[in-house]
Amino acid sequence: MEMKSKRPGTVPHWRPRLDGVLRLLGVVGISALAQQPSSAPASPQGKPPIGCASEPSPQAPGEKAWGILRDGLKNESADKRAKAARALGLLPGNAEAEKAAREALQDEKPNVRLAAAVALGSMLAQRSTLELEKALEDSEPTVVLAAANSLLLLHDDKGYDVYYEVLTGERRARKGLIKEQLGTLKDKKKMAQLGFEEGIGFIPFAGIGYEIIKTVAKNDSSSIRAAAAKRLAQDPDPGSSEALVAATKDKNWSVRASALEAIAQRADRSLVPKIAAALDDEKDAVRFTAAACIAHLSELPAKKEKNSSAKP
Repeated sequence: MEMKSKRPGTVPHWRPRLDGVLRLLGVVGISALAQQPSSAPASPQGKPPIGCASEPSPQAPGEKAWGILRDGLKNESADKRAKAARALGLLPGNAEAEKAAREALQDEKPNVRLAAAVALGSMLAQRSTLELEKALEDSEPTVVLAAANSLLLLHDDKGYDVYYEVLTGERRARKGLIKEQLGTLKDKKKMAQLGFEEGIGFIPFAGIGYEIIKTVAKNDSSSIRAAAAKRLAQDPDPGSSEALVAATKDKNWSVRASALEAIAQRADRSLVPKIAAALDDEKDAVRFTAAACIAHLSELPAKKEKNSSAKP
């Protein structure tokens, strides 16, 4: 069979079909590429492509929070500086917060220094005890009291000296911790201004700072001395035991009751004979407190003398 030669210039009958298939495949390939995720090139201005919303950085809220605190600590308003300083107490173990509180402890306004002293105690700033000890020399009694309380939270017994003076009106043998300005604690009006509304207690104990300091209704120092008596409960100095025994005979019944509560916590049975008279106190609250205190102490073992365990 004789083969027919192909004429030059003629298009094979399958070529149009192949072209159609290729065009179809080309369209399909383009569509597939359009549907696949692709990293669009960044625009010259560095902006994200249109339609791609940028998500906020996870650190953004933290950065904003610190910005608010820093601005508050530098605010012209002493009230705002104090509020920001007090809030630092919520950041235990944070070096920047501790440093900021120490700086606020040098503020010219006493309410800011007070807030800083409270914050350092709240955050348990062990590296700030020296600054708090220096604050015991502050000219403002409220700052001294807050610093003393924070020192006790940090297990620094120097804070007890302040409460001893508040209760007794006298300094201990070791001097130099408290300036003469603390003598204003003997002023009844000044002492009354340090008190709180009934049920709240005493400013450093409540730990809520300068904002809720109230002027007590009556002009005396009983609420402050009663609070100081309770604070001396864990003071290891034997002088505090004698001061508390003396306070059980105070003219104010709340001071007497507070002293008895503190004596009960000291767990020293040898004090029972010295406070027995309180069982006949004219105030029933004092009598009940004395009864519970003595009952508790009487159940404790007597303290052994150093040489009482000699062998026969």
